[in-house]
Amino acid sequence: MENRISHITLGVRDMAATAEFYEVLGWTRVESEDGIVAFDLIGQTLGLYPLEKLAEDIGLPVEALGRGASTLGYNVRNKDEVAPLLEKVKAAGGRILKPAADVFWGGHHGYFADPEGNISEVAHNPFSPLNTDGAFRWNGY
Repeated sequence: MENRISHITLGVRDMAATAEFYEVLGWTRVESEDGIVAFDLIGQTLGLYPLEKLAEDIGLPVEALGRGASTLGYNVRNKDEVAPLLEKVKAAGGRILKPAADVFWGGHHGYFADPEGNISEVAHNPFSPLNTDGAFRWNGY
């Protein structure tokens, strides 16, 4: 198995509202099969899929999927980009969980939840500068 994640799937209850949230943030949908909303990212894809269908596909009841302790990370090039992006999230209907703030390890970040409660971090990590195309690598390129 290679060191990569190709596709991140979020099981969501309200496909339309969750898709609209990411579109308001500026993400563009790509053509996809019926019942799937996909956003191509740099090097991977974020997919939205009906929660009930995801549970059925896995072979578990919806209740067994629970809400795991995971986050999606979105790194920015400069510290000054974190707060305005969180404001855009709030205007799009997201809930700010932690406003932009300096972090003990030297970075700057904040957290938000999308309309379905999926948690993301917006961060500037001065020790991991993004590649020119926006790709992230731990310790930078």
